[in-house]
Amino acid sequence: MNNPFFVSRAWLPVFLRNFMVWRKLFWPSLIGNIAEPLFVLVAFGFGVGALVGSVRFADQELSYLVFLASGSICASTMTAASFEALYSAYSRMSPQKTWDGIMNAPVNLNDIIFAELVWAGFKSLFTASAILLVMLALGISYSVKLLAALPLLFLTGICFASLALIFNALAKGYDFFTYYITLFLTPMTFLSGVYFPREQLPHALGLLADLLPLTASVNLVRPLFLDEWPSAPILPLLTLIGFALISFSIASRLTHKRFGLA
Repeated sequence: MNNPFFVSRAWLPVFLRNFMVWRKLFWPSLIGNIAEPLFVLVAFGFGVGALVGSVRFADQELSYLVFLASGSICASTMTAASFEALYSAYSRMSPQKTWDGIMNAPVNLNDIIFAELVWAGFKSLFTASAILLVMLALGISYSVKLLAALPLLFLTGICFASLALIFNALAKGYDFFTYYITLFLTPMTFLSGVYFPREQLPHALGLLADLLPLTASVNLVRPLFLDEWPSAPILPLLTLIGFALISFSIASRLTHKRFGLA
């Protein structure tokens, strides 16, 4: 079927196949996914944080370390999901021809795309959970409300995996992903309030930043670090869900076209 939202139960074995392969690379994957975010947290949180002191967020003062931690965990989730749905998914789709082999079984292409989406979301949640445990060990926050951050971070991963699968469908090689990372993900990281309050941005950039999915994620997760609930969660939730649904639809159609199944 060409319905972009038709997915059968056959997606689950594909997901489990990816999980079983990943288990063999568990420790290198763990270190590779959390090392850089933790280096950034330590270097900027303790280094720059000692110079900055505190920043203003939601009409209150909070330490720069907490501000950075609550934003960087969202950015790390975005990065982990994006890289899995770009480089790893492309490897399985094109050079390794894993998808072609799977489709010899009673599995349709949409099942594979959906399995890749959920798998990237799972990988990003795993990364975020590991980083969150380190943050708890560092005493950055002990709020019980942080448990609510896990489904929000999973939704963040799903959103960015959906976006990445669009570029996966268009890619002619690994170098193509450089454009997406450099021109989309990197600017978004700086515009979405991860490293500094968005209020510091020029007005036009601030309006653009308000529309970005990473901004929505940060707006939902940061209050939880302060032991508070997001004051206006509906719009950020709808932003993440909307990006995910629309992007998955586009990714499905483009991938079907790439395989000559449109």
